[in-house]
Amino acid sequence: MNRNEFVIATAIVLMLAFTLGWFAHLVIQRLRRVSAADMGELERLAQALHEAEETRDQALVYLESRESELSNQIAQTEAELRAAMEGLRDARQEAEEMRAYIERMHSNA
Repeated sequence: MNRNEFVIATAIVLMLAFTLGWFAHLVIQRLRRVSAADMGELERLAQALHEAEETRDQALVYLESRESELSNQIAQTEAELRAAMEGLRDARQEAEEMRAYIERMHSNA
């Protein structure tokens, strides 16, 4: 292969590489192009996502406040139960004392 053939072969190879690169660039540009309808759809999806996140945040705040309220109610109910159990225990003890007193009175009589 002489010098002229080598230059021509190199020029052809470079021209083919340039053409392939240019064609690949066109294909990529067409694939990347976003139409106005697609942008509108993306905007609508972004707005819906934002609204869903706000709704989720509101639900979490409500859930936390409701959980706190229910915890307070449980604590209050448990305190009332303890007080009622103590009252019942005292009443039973008093009833036993009254029965014992009545039995002593009847046995003495």
